[in-house]
Order: sequence, then C-alpha cells, then structure tokens
Amino acid sequence: MRFGQLTGFLALVISLYIIWQIRQIVLVIFAAIVLATVLNQLVQILQKFRIKRGIAIGVSVILVLVILLSFFALIVPRIVDQLQQFGNIMPMALERLRTWNNWLQGVIPEQLLENIRGLRYLTQGLQTWLNQLINNFFLLVSSSLSIALGILLFIALSIMLLANPSPYRQGFILLFPAFYRQRIDEILNKCTASLTGWFKGTLLTMAVIGVLSYIGLFFLKVPLPLVNALLAGILEFIPNVGPTLSVIPPTILALSEAPWKAAAVVALYFGIQQVESLILVPLVMKSQASLQPAVTLVAVVIFGKFFGFLGVFLAVPLVIVLQIWIQELLVKDVLNNWQRNKIYNGRQKVLTTANSKSNLDVEK
Repeated sequence: MRFGQLTGFLALVISLYIIWQIRQIVLVIFAAIVLATVLNQLVQILQKFRIKRGIAIGVSVILVLVILLSFFALIVPRIVDQLQQFGNIMPMALERLRTWNNWLQGVIPEQLLENIRGLRYLTQGLQTWLNQLINNFFLLVSSSLSIALGILLFIALSIMLLANPSPYRQGFILLFPAFYRQRIDEILNKCTASLTGWFKGTLLTMAVIGVLSYIGLFFLKVPLPLVNALLAGILEFIPNVGPTLSVIPPTILALSEAPWKAAAVVALYFGIQQVESLILVPLVMKSQASLQPAVTLVAVVIFGKFFGFLGVFLAVPLVIVLQIWIQELLVKDVLNNWQRNKIYNGRQKVLTTANSKSNLDVEK
C-alpha cells in the first residue's frame, strides 16, 4: 500500500471514530436538518404571497411555538393529573392481575400449568417491567440538563439552517466532483420531498390514531383515556414497535376492571391499526418514499441499539434518506450503468487499437 493510500485510509478510520464518539450530536444535527427542511416548505408557501423570507421565517417559528404552548397550556395539566392517577391505579391493577392469576392457577389443571409455565410469572414480569420504566424515568429526569442543552442546540441549529439554507447546501454539494454536482442537487431535492411528505403523513396519522383511541377508550370507560390516547398517538411515530407498545397500558387498566374490557381494548386497537393500514397509509404514502415494514422494523431495532432513544425516533427519516441515496447514487448511477460502462470502455479500447494500427500502416 502506498503512503498516500495509507494516509487516506487512516484519515477515514479516524474520521469514523470521531463521528462515532459524537454520534448523539450528529443525530441532533440531523434532526435539526429535518425540522428546517419541513419548516422551509411552510416558509416557501408564505413567500408565494409576497411575504419577505425573514418575516415568513418569523411567522413559521411563532406558529410552531404557539401550537406547542397551546398544547402545554391546555393538555399538559390534564396529562399530569391523569399520570398521578395512573401511578395510583397501576399497583391496584397489578394486584387485580395477581388475583386473576391465582384464580387461573386454581382452575387450570396442574399439568397444563406446567406446559404454560410463563403464566405463573405474568404479574411478576409486569411488576419488573413497571419498576424498570420508573427507574428509566428517574434516570431521564436526572439527566435533564444534558437534555435541555440538546434541545437548545436543536432549536438553534434549526433556526440557523432555516434562516439561510443555501450556503450549507452548496457547501455539501461542493464536496463532490464538479461533473456530479447537478446530480447531487437532484438527490437532495428528492430527499427534501420525501422527508416533507413523511413528516406531514406522520403528523396526520398520529392525530387520527390519538383521536380514534380517545373516542374508543372513552366509550369503553377505560381509566385515563386521555393519557392512553396521547401515548398511542406519540408512539405511532415509531413504526411497528410503537403501536404494539401503546396497547399494553390500557389493556392492563381494562383487565383490572373486567376481562371482557381488556379484550375490547385489544380489538379496538387492532381495528384502529387496520384503519391506518388500509386508509391512512395509502393516502400519506403518495408523497414519500415507500418503506417496507421489515426494513423499518429492523431499522428501529438497529438504530435503537446503536444510538439509544433518539435513534429510535429518528430511525424512519434516517432510513428514508439512506434509501434515496442508495437507490439514486449506488443503484441508478453505478450498478445500472456498470455493464454499459464496461462495454463502452471495451469499445473505446478496440477503436483506439484500430486507430493505432491504421496510423502505423499509413506511416509505413
């Protein structure tokens, strides 16, 4: 290996190591880019009404802040109140589950109980899961300073990128050879369109799922319908895994009152997911890159393993961007033209050889 190649390889390894060490900051930067990209679409819409960009940016930021503050002012107090009730109800619900477990052990034959040994440890497992959830919550609160700094960095970067995105975009494009820069600009435009479509579709889906969950839980008279509905809407942001997790708390609360109510909650959430799959997803997927369910599930697990909680929430936009770059750069521009370039180069060699022989014959 030559000295230049060795130096380049070492530089690549060191760069990857540095990026890995600051991977959480890199994810925050990516999240800021996604938010700035989405808000930039709103800014451009306002600019069509002959509003200056600076004013349009201010209006967009203020609009987002008003929505967030309204949410916190109207919804959060009720959420806090119901979360306190949740903390009081959950021990009683677990005790009721333990009673149901003891009753089942008395009804089901001993031989069958040995075959389904896991049933005996149902309530213990739920209690362990609840304790871990509480411990993680306190850990989250204890690290609130770093979270606050991350949020401030996220907001500051989003506003900076939104204020003047052109220099950052052009600087990224300049990293590529001159002949390929127009193609990179096209790929970035596709990423922008797909991320914007995904964000709009996700917000619509979260709102619909939250509203339908609240209506269903309210009529079933399940305790704390607002908290469970908000949890279902928020977890909808995490594909495949989130909807499955969202059904657990209301099912436990319903089971503490009556077994049929728990079955009704499961049926309710199953029906809502069918509405999402058959109606919502076909509507919102028109403007975004199509992602296979297995791909998104694996992405959530992998990014969650390597990047933690933030990686889980950013798994889908990361996969959207990676998929576009792989399809456009690797598949279309490299692999699809591989054989064509090989044939073209072979023909060029043949023509060069023939021309050389012709020149030799003329000289002779």
